[in-house]
Amino acid sequence: MSDAILSVEDLTIRFGAVTAVDGVSLAVAPSERVALLGHNGAGKSTLFKTVLGFLTPTGGRIDVAGSTPGSDAARRAVSYLPEQVVFPKALTGAEVLTYFARLKGVSPEAALPLLDTVGIAAAAHRAVGTYSKGMRQRLGLAQALIGSPRLLLLDEPTSGLDPVSRREFYEVLEASARAGTAVLLSSHSLSEIENRIDRIAIMARGALRAEGSLAELSRRAGLPIRIRVEAAAGRADAVHARLGGERVNGRSVVLTCRADEKVGALGRLADLGADVVDVDIALPDLDDVYRHYSAATDEGAAR
Repeated sequence: MSDAILSVEDLTIRFGAVTAVDGVSLAVAPSERVALLGHNGAGKSTLFKTVLGFLTPTGGRIDVAGSTPGSDAARRAVSYLPEQVVFPKALTGAEVLTYFARLKGVSPEAALPLLDTVGIAAAAHRAVGTYSKGMRQRLGLAQALIGSPRLLLLDEPTSGLDPVSRREFYEVLEASARAGTAVLLSSHSLSEIENRIDRIAIMARGALRAEGSLAELSRRAGLPIRIRVEAAAGRADAVHARLGGERVNGRSVVLTCRADEKVGALGRLADLGADVVDVDIALPDLDDVYRHYSAATDEGAAR
């Protein structure tokens, strides 16, 4: 991806005899939101640390906005929000943003409105030591947004946030992406991010096992689509006889089919006319996709 803000090519990181990242290639373009998924120890944090310039690759290369990780240009381009944010407890939220704005060479006056963006402007002059975990996480996001970074690295960013705050968090993130920021997000909350990302990268044992959109990965895995058909009163047997599938609760029939069989299945339903009163289609979700590729990895390791 020639216009990528982040380009990772055949990256390998070793610690002695342990290979933490094994030949990973990944790119994130402007305005793109990519979810980096994997179990604890899969190599996600090691990849993040290498992008930030804290670790030196054993092999391969990383390019951050055209620069080497850890260089001044790369540091200006990237912002990072860890799962656990820690700020001096005696400083106020406004003082924290002022401090980080000056570190980034940004006017504090330009940074302070970010407190309103993340919803904690009312606590701007309170000591951070009085903040809840969710408020500290919001302050961390405000800090990460200073200077409109070209790349955001987010590691379990909604930890400690309530459901409403999580929705507001992703609204801010979406606005940043629309403005051109590339986002690489690590999360274990799969249902939370499913409709808020453009692409998925799944890591296991240091290697990249699958990468693509949810629809692409689902098709590649051959995951089934589930169609629940509610029959008209007294017509469940007839519907079952025509469609096959599984009878449930006396009124419904459940079918499963591949993605390329969906149109044909819906055509057969249309032929049933008034015998069908409702249809519900459940596509494979991110949990299904993640379980599939994780199981494939586990089976490969067991052989």
